[in-house]
Amino acid sequence: MCVCIFDCFEVFCERPADLMARAQTYSNYKSHNTAKFLIGIAPQGAIAFISQAWGGRASDKYITENCGILDNLLPGDQIMADRGFTVGESVGLHSAELVMPPFTRGKKQLARLELDKARQLSRVRIHVERVIGCLRQKYSFLQSTVPISLLMHGATEDSCLLDKIAVVCCALCNCCDSVVPFD
Repeated sequence: MCVCIFDCFEVFCERPADLMARAQTYSNYKSHNTAKFLIGIAPQGAIAFISQAWGGRASDKYITENCGILDNLLPGDQIMADRGFTVGESVGLHSAELVMPPFTRGKKQLARLELDKARQLSRVRIHVERVIGCLRQKYSFLQSTVPISLLMHGATEDSCLLDKIAVVCCALCNCCDSVVPFD
């Protein structure tokens, strides 16, 4: 049974003056400097996990393996992610299973069973996209370009202000009606 659906989303940030920070936050995917979050939702649509902000250059795999979400997995858990999350081995080390849409890899098209599986997974995986859309719609701050100062850690701080804002936005989103229809 699927216990969590993973995806990442990015928030634009100002261009850092520091060259190292600029390189770490530049997202080739967005062609902009960004902060990137990993989000995990329960199949019912509740946000179960939000990572700290990472530089936009970090891959989905790197964030997944280093943000602590895998430490929450129990033996037998199934997690769902898109094709970019090549973390099957890391998930397997926690005795869990990564469920992903099938690849066409060298085939012209998917076999009938693979196509049915892909459609079934897409119907569930779309919920994480809807939750991210809901977050961005309700909290337009996540659609804007945030000041680079929100990504700075204090001397005694483990997280930056943007991390704390993201956690509050997710908690408030969980207080709203779920984006997943209950049949």
